[in-house]
Amino acid sequence: MDDYRRIADRIAADITGGRLRPGQRLPPQRAFARRHGIAPSTAGRVYAELVRRGLVVGEVGRGTFVRATAPDGQPGIALTEAAGAPLVNLELNYPSVPGQAGLLAPALAPLLRPDALGQALRPAPVAGTPAARESVAALLARSGLRAGPERILFTGNARQAIAATLAALVRPGGRVGVEPLTYPLVKEIAARLGLVLVPLAADAEGPLPDAVAAAHRAAPLSALYLQPALHNPTSRTIGAGRLRELADCVHRLGTPVVEDRIWAFLDTGGTPALAALAPGLVHLVDSLSKRVAPGLTVGFAVVPEDRVEAVARAVRSGGWSAGSFALEAAVRWLGDGTVDRLVAAKRQDARRRQRLVAERLAGFTVRSDPAAYFAWWELPAPWRADTFTAAARAHGIAVTPGTAFCVDPSRTPDAVRLGLGSVPEACLGRALETLAGIARGGAAGG
Repeated sequence: MDDYRRIADRIAADITGGRLRPGQRLPPQRAFARRHGIAPSTAGRVYAELVRRGLVVGEVGRGTFVRATAPDGQPGIALTEAAGAPLVNLELNYPSVPGQAGLLAPALAPLLRPDALGQALRPAPVAGTPAARESVAALLARSGLRAGPERILFTGNARQAIAATLAALVRPGGRVGVEPLTYPLVKEIAARLGLVLVPLAADAEGPLPDAVAAAHRAAPLSALYLQPALHNPTSRTIGAGRLRELADCVHRLGTPVVEDRIWAFLDTGGTPALAALAPGLVHLVDSLSKRVAPGLTVGFAVVPEDRVEAVARAVRSGGWSAGSFALEAAVRWLGDGTVDRLVAAKRQDARRRQRLVAERLAGFTVRSDPAAYFAWWELPAPWRADTFTAAARAHGIAVTPGTAFCVDPSRTPDAVRLGLGSVPEACLGRALETLAGIARGGAAGG
């Protein structure tokens, strides 16, 4: 029967039409059933359908609430009433530093000669060029990872590298172990590939090896996806001891790992990559987008020798290969020191922005790292993530609710992530002051 879908359609229309507001609590399922003259089991199916559509979120022991953002992460219709000032977007996180374009331009100038441009606009193979492989191998070696150039594959960006490695490792319906809070696009990739994400119990140091083993015993895990360095959204970096324990665990289980090191370039602590401890199982994913610029970037994966062709096939089938122009630009930026200069500048920039967070949000519970470009703000009672997100947007500021990162939709934290890298520093300081004022003001619908 489709009766429950028709009822869900009516509730969805109320949400998108603004009659049900962000953060508003739906009645308990039994009360909803009585009101609509349906069985409690049908009410349960209506609520499950609304959760599936991404319109509401259910929280254990608290109820079901209208989400503050639409399923694609863009503002919902009910949230388009912010004041006329431009939106201060703390959802995006594309760091840029003063003078960045000037640093990048000289290496590109030779590529604009007709002879060089013609070569640079030719298609590039998944393995890139010999110069690109050697440049990336040298980049990784500076962080302590010895990767043979023959193990390096290139994509247009890191998201494509993640998608390709997961597609090569996991069949549809396969289980992927992840941290309880994970990169939202991995949730989207898993949904598109038909993969099941399994949240792994973790503590302040990171995922627990015993939890990995227990999840694998319950039903085999086809792979793990982990962010050991400057985890997004919490900024946690797994220590060397826990990394060795995780490496021992995956060796015992024979479980491959996708290690996301997109933000690791900001970490100066010298923590080793998991790929260095388990090179036969770990598929390391990284890119130049955060180091350099998001508009012209290169993603890459360092994969075990026996997996190179499988991942290469996945890259080719997805159409995710890097362009020759981007590869040539990357080689030049890596070779002339441009990337190193940008990394140094962005490390300083991130620390300045974290000092702003510490000053403007003093007294609140904020989890972060002085090196990171984001902060995880555990909101004070009675705020909920969605009601705070809606209130912030009403003041012209976009933040990401904790629900975006949760793997288990029934366990949503009262927290938001603040992206610190995409707005000017002075604008960030004013936005943080505004958010602090909102938080101190309390929640109308908590």
